[in-house]
Amino acid sequence: MRRRTHGRRGSALLTAAVAVSLAAGCTAGPGAEEDPRAPRPEGSRSAEADPGPVLAVKVDNVRAARPQTGLDAADVVYVEPVEGGLSRLMAIYASQLPESVGPVRSARESDLELLRQFDRPTLAFSGAQSKLLPLIDEAPLRAEPPGEGSDAYLRDEDRPAPHNLYLRPGRLLPKPAGADALTTGFRYGEAPEGGRAESSRTVRYPSASFTFTWSGSRDRWLVAMDQDPARTADGGRLAPATVVVQHVDVRESDLRDFRGNHSPYVESVGSGEAEVLRDGRVHEATWKRGTAADGTSFTAEDGAPLEFAEGQVWVVFVDSTREP
Repeated sequence: MRRRTHGRRGSALLTAAVAVSLAAGCTAGPGAEEDPRAPRPEGSRSAEADPGPVLAVKVDNVRAARPQTGLDAADVVYVEPVEGGLSRLMAIYASQLPESVGPVRSARESDLELLRQFDRPTLAFSGAQSKLLPLIDEAPLRAEPPGEGSDAYLRDEDRPAPHNLYLRPGRLLPKPAGADALTTGFRYGEAPEGGRAESSRTVRYPSASFTFTWSGSRDRWLVAMDQDPARTADGGRLAPATVVVQHVDVRESDLRDFRGNHSPYVESVGSGEAEVLRDGRVHEATWKRGTAADGTSFTAEDGAPLEFAEGQVWVVFVDSTREP
């Protein structure tokens, strides 16, 4: 049953000192010989049981929140615009659960539409605007904010609030859902023909930027945020196999933050242009998501489905009316 204790700002939180596990990630990373995020061959889906729910975690992304913990273990990382021209991340976990994820921050209205593609996902977040809480209650997901009696969250007393709340995923889910739960619509396989060689791609928000630089030695795109190398808590580089720059309509939500600013609403249902970065090349594409219950398909210029490289995927939502 979905938890309904969303814990406003005054909710009691576990304030124990952060254990060594906060800095620990999963042993299997993007550079491992066998990546648990690799999709299963067609027809190999287990008949024993349906996959469990994916875990979605809202992750802080201002400078004071870095380096984040647990991002390297995510199957998919969505980059979303928020108030003030800044960004926030939503990390999706299905193949593995790290020891900890964070810092955890608040949810936004468009998160609910984005998460409809999954079967009753678990959403971990620090709280939400009061008018959004009833919408979260009605959404087909399991809401898991911090609350009294929960031991899934803890505070790092060495970091300033509100950038110090961390989630221990193993306290919410008994095991990873498995790759079958990743109903994103993404296809994986051999690199498509065409595209153009690209060593670096930068995406800019009004008050944030992301640069993805190709590393041939790692077969990954090294991430930089606001011109600084993006690292894991133990010092490694964040390095997805595929990066998608997805051009979407971004409108003002009816909801506002505590300063009175309208929250951006990312329209993730619809269609539009995209660039898919894989194997050191950029492929022009179109994306389509028919309904909120659907995943998103990507099509190459020749009309063929565009397949991603096996491994972690970053999807950066950019306003189609702005120059990224």
